[in-house]
Amino acid sequence: MLNQLERVEKRYQELNRQMAMPEVASDLKRLQTLAQERASLEGLVTRYRQYKAASESLEETREMLNGGLDEDMATLAKQEIESLESNLDHLTKELRLALLPKDANDKRDIIVEIRAGAGGDEAGLFAADLFRMYSRYAQSKGWVTDIININGSGIGGFKEVIFEIRGKGAFSRFKYERGVHRVQRVPLTESSGRIHTSTATVAVLPQADEVEVSINPDDLKIDIFHSGGAGGQNVNKVATAVRITHLPTGMVTVCQDERSQLRNKTKAMSVLRARLLDVEQRKQEAAITKQRRSQVGTGDRSEKIRTYNFPQDRVSDHRIGLTLHNLPRILEGELDELIDALAAHDQAKQLEGQLA
Repeated sequence: MLNQLERVEKRYQELNRQMAMPEVASDLKRLQTLAQERASLEGLVTRYRQYKAASESLEETREMLNGGLDEDMATLAKQEIESLESNLDHLTKELRLALLPKDANDKRDIIVEIRAGAGGDEAGLFAADLFRMYSRYAQSKGWVTDIININGSGIGGFKEVIFEIRGKGAFSRFKYERGVHRVQRVPLTESSGRIHTSTATVAVLPQADEVEVSINPDDLKIDIFHSGGAGGQNVNKVATAVRITHLPTGMVTVCQDERSQLRNKTKAMSVLRARLLDVEQRKQEAAITKQRRSQVGTGDRSEKIRTYNFPQDRVSDHRIGLTLHNLPRILEGELDELIDALAAHDQAKQLEGQLA
């Protein structure tokens, strides 16, 4: 770890040297690139320098204690040693966390796909609840939510809803939401008061840039049709909805939320690129053959990652054994406590692997 930190500090010093050069200072683009890299290293270098200073102080204090001190000074030295050792332990943990490999997708915008799973109409209503929860969470972060396609269930629920969230770090927070979510509650349509269990699946895809995913126009089948959603007379008079089929993979993306055919096509292409990038990344990282299905499974109740239990006013995340109460607050989008716990668990697992 220390060798790696030394290399980081040397790189930081080199960046400072380059940024002070006249030829760099006059090249705005290069200066911005160097400044961004420097800013990304600054926090780590600061902590490392604190670590080195604490290590030196600890060594000096131990030498003083071994050199022979009177009783009062020896007591003070021992207290100082204890404080420095505690501080070094804390800094070591921070440095190990800071050196963990960064997920290249963390800063990306995302596309979220929510689909009703097992449970009929109640599953569709739960899918709509999840959409509202995520929309409110995104709003609390100052991120922008934009619907791409909705397939309603007829009673206020969704068979499927696809939307994008644009904001710095969106993927880093939403990536923990991928999987099967289960709800346990008494449906409004249930006259006997029987608790019903249903599910919805959530897929979170990092947005792909055009240069990252090359799509041959000849591999696309594009259909234009009349939107089935809201839109007044425009829906009836002008065909603006777009369906794109990627022939090599069979992937189909649909967008009919916009009045403009061009905007619908742009959004549908964005979804297609994200799905193709997701497939490619999964091949590279884990050789997963089921592609996107591995995120959400089949929607069966046994594959759940989280349960929302209304009678007991609790949310339980089964991956980390965490149970929280005040379910209405969580459904209003207050997800940070859950997501922070999942992120901390993920970091702890990475640290275990690093130490092993």
